[in-house]
Amino acid sequence: MYDDHYGLQGRPFQLTPDPRFWFDTATHRKAMAYLGYGLSQGEGFVVITGDPGAGKTTLMGHLLSQIDPEQLNVIKIVSTQLSPQDLLRLVAAGLDIDAGNASKASMLAAIERGLHAVARSGRRTLLVVDEAQALPFETLEELRMLSNFQAGGYPLLQIFLLGQPEFRLTLQDPRLEQLRQRVIAMHHLAPMDADEVEPYLIHRLSCVGWRGKPRFTNDAVAMMYRWSGGSPRRLNQLASRVLLFGAVEGIETFGGEEVANVIADLDGDTPESTLRPRAAPQPVAPAPAEEPLELNDVLPRAIGSPAPVHAGEPRPLGTPAPSPAPAPAATVDEVALNRRIAELETHLKTQDEALRRVLTLLVDWVEAGESGKRPDIAALRGNAA
Repeated sequence: MYDDHYGLQGRPFQLTPDPRFWFDTATHRKAMAYLGYGLSQGEGFVVITGDPGAGKTTLMGHLLSQIDPEQLNVIKIVSTQLSPQDLLRLVAAGLDIDAGNASKASMLAAIERGLHAVARSGRRTLLVVDEAQALPFETLEELRMLSNFQAGGYPLLQIFLLGQPEFRLTLQDPRLEQLRQRVIAMHHLAPMDADEVEPYLIHRLSCVGWRGKPRFTNDAVAMMYRWSGGSPRRLNQLASRVLLFGAVEGIETFGGEEVANVIADLDGDTPESTLRPRAAPQPVAPAPAEEPLELNDVLPRAIGSPAPVHAGEPRPLGTPAPSPAPAPAATVDEVALNRRIAELETHLKTQDEALRRVLTLLVDWVEAGESGKRPDIAALRGNAA
């Protein structure tokens, strides 16, 4: 709908990954450097992680669009809790091998023959596995075994793994030590910076014939960055809704107010209150009075503040407010309960900070490679206890 309104030749902010809209942010440029280095080595594993919507699939699509198919045979797999046997069947299919109901040993032999055939044609084989965080341990081990295939001392298969941030912690499992030693490069896709948002919007619009309409003011761009957190997918989601809103309302220049209206609609689609579990209602002891208690009577009494004046009982201007009734003294049980709650909150806060330090050190250690100093996890666990 908004394509015609703004004279565009397509949808600039579609959510489906499309290498045509590749935008070279600082973090994506670094990831491309790691992938290029991995390809130049021709062996081992390269790991790229990022939050959902960070652009992992688009990154890989951009890389593969620049690869000469006469030089590299690419097998792409999107992981959905693949068993080792299912993985082998998909790899075999990528080598044009009909595995059928073959046994694991037969499939491995056929895959090795297929890799040799590709190598004899003068090409290398690259296996790309997306959503790698969903792979079971046994399947990751099968991938490691596939990386063992060689011919004349040269590896026949190289593997790129794309996954969400938790995959970096999965790789720290002691059972994956041998696989981890074969990771030659690893990079985490960070959100784009605030100063990259406006060029990103202009780039995607320009890909579909943008000629100056629509336009975004600086405060609109800043608001879009804050809401999206720099995530390309969330930014696309918001920008698409903004353009739809503009087409309906006949708007060509978007400021902060227009973007705020769209954000309110988006937040209303999935209200935060529906995402959080509701606390169980606390029973309120009945009052000795015959009349039922109103809510604005109960809450001030519970926190020890003066009760508000009811709307039906206005206080004349200049009349001093009545002195608040003294709050009832807390019982021994209430005091002990409040003290225990405060202790638990302090303990939880301390544990949360310690766990964050553990995760930060683990990520730093992974990025440092084998030369990095391994963090003292036992000591950190002691601090978190």
